Amino acid sequence: MTNPEHADLVLTGGRLFTADGAGSWARAMAVRDGRIAAVGTDAAVAAWVGPRTRVIELRGRTATPGFGDSHVHPTIGGLARIRCELHEARGREAYLRIVAAYAASHPQAEWIQGGGWSLADFPGGLPRREDLDRVVPDRPVYLPNRDGHDAWVNSRALELAGITAATPDPAHGRIARDLDGTPSGTLHESAARLVERLVPPPTPAELREALLESQRYLHSLGITNAQDAWLTPPDQDAYLALAASGELTLRVVGAMWWERDRGLEQIDEFVERRARGRHGRFAATSVKLMADGIVENYTASMLEPYLDGHGHATANRGMDFIDPELLTTAVVRLDALGFQPHFHALGDRAVRQSLDAVGAARRANGWTDTRPTLAHLQVVHPDDLPRFRRLGALPNAQPLWAVEEDQMAELTLPFLPAGAAPRQYPFRSLLRHGATLVMGSDWSVSTPDPLLEIETAVTRVSPDARGEHAPFLPDERLSLAEALRAFTAGSAHAQHLDGAGTLEAGKLADFAVLDRDLFDEAAGPIGDARVVGTFVEGVAVHEAPGLD
Repeated sequence: MTNPEHADLVLTGGRLFTADGAGSWARAMAVRDGRIAAVGTDAAVAAWVGPRTRVIELRGRTATPGFGDSHVHPTIGGLARIRCELHEARGREAYLRIVAAYAASHPQAEWIQGGGWSLADFPGGLPRREDLDRVVPDRPVYLPNRDGHDAWVNSRALELAGITAATPDPAHGRIARDLDGTPSGTLHESAARLVERLVPPPTPAELREALLESQRYLHSLGITNAQDAWLTPPDQDAYLALAASGELTLRVVGAMWWERDRGLEQIDEFVERRARGRHGRFAATSVKLMADGIVENYTASMLEPYLDGHGHATANRGMDFIDPELLTTAVVRLDALGFQPHFHALGDRAVRQSLDAVGAARRANGWTDTRPTLAHLQVVHPDDLPRFRRLGALPNAQPLWAVEEDQMAELTLPFLPAGAAPRQYPFRSLLRHGATLVMGSDWSVSTPDPLLEIETAVTRVSPDARGEHAPFLPDERLSLAEALRAFTAGSAHAQHLDGAGTLEAGKLADFAVLDRDLFDEAAGPIGDARVVGTFVEGVAVHEAPGLD
């Protein structure tokens, strides 16, 4: 008879990064009934091995808690992967070849949809309509860029949307124009909505396919939990359908989108959506508040004015996408109702206003467990660094952006307000001031591979430019253990997954196995490591050859 104390799965002979509060290490781990039964030495865990126990010999490789992506867009990323996908290409001509090939292979498509182009691949970050007209003259084309803040469209799309030289810029947006006012083919921020509203929405079948593709991809990278940072009602329905069918293996917190052109009446709708938005591993319990835009199109909200590229101050301090008074009122109410506020806060004024709103909620409601999170944090004023700890606000970092590359050199540094450039992506400063750092990718803006992101957090050099560039603001580099903890225990904390995120007895058996000892410098760059196994509650959701 099988001993009921035997484990379902045992890992042995490895380097287990537990991510626990003591920073302890282990060699072996036993899993039973979806939870970690024991963590310790090989000898101590050997007693858990029975005739039906699967034993994985790690042979010195690293196992970690499952990675968490605390700011990601699985629906958008999945749709991009099954549509006209530009993320893996670079350069105008490469993009146009992909668009032309996609249009030719989809002759029945009413619109050509996809996206993922890079601002740095076009002069001034401004692609033109004539280029798209050359490859798709007969149908409208709508292609958001990698960060989703701009869209590239052709003349047919502009025509259908009625966008002409006489069309005024919408609130919180801008139409890129030639000198005579003619739209040039790039739409910034809310101006993209003028075309987007005409694009046929994805069908439930497309959303299902997109989410399953995203889940497969994220699991292959060791990711076991995520926060969807832009949850629409159709997205929520798609998640719930997968959860009900048992196909949702990724743990997902959905951040419902705050419509910037609406007010507090949305909160009642969030309450109703949350009431029907919990099933299995999915919960719609967060609200995404877009406080500002991005530096590259001068919509990030800054305390000091942007420069004109020649070192002279302009009158532009960016945009507050939500009125600060409304933002505060909304956050106080959301916090009182138990929602987690999830801010897009990129400029230092947006960061301050978001922290002010959290502070108002603390004063009004006391210390709740909503765990408000501020994503992106490109520029943070030094006075605001200690406020994260004091307010219990979580800095949510996207480390791949903290590097010297074309977009930083050409579209950011020349235009940032004086004194702001050295304050970018202050990861170590936030830790030094006691903040609980969490991390995410913002995929499909950038790769969701946590190992590439961790390498960048440690080196402050893009993995694509190893040995070519000096570290970007090197004083803000993290240790490997600190970056790993942010992507494991930190991100689990942001998702309220207190029963996961570390390799400790009693915790959920969500973990990843890597192909090497990540802490052995002789094994190669951190970002070159690969995930060979991903497990959720002890069940493999991704296995690569060589795991056993």
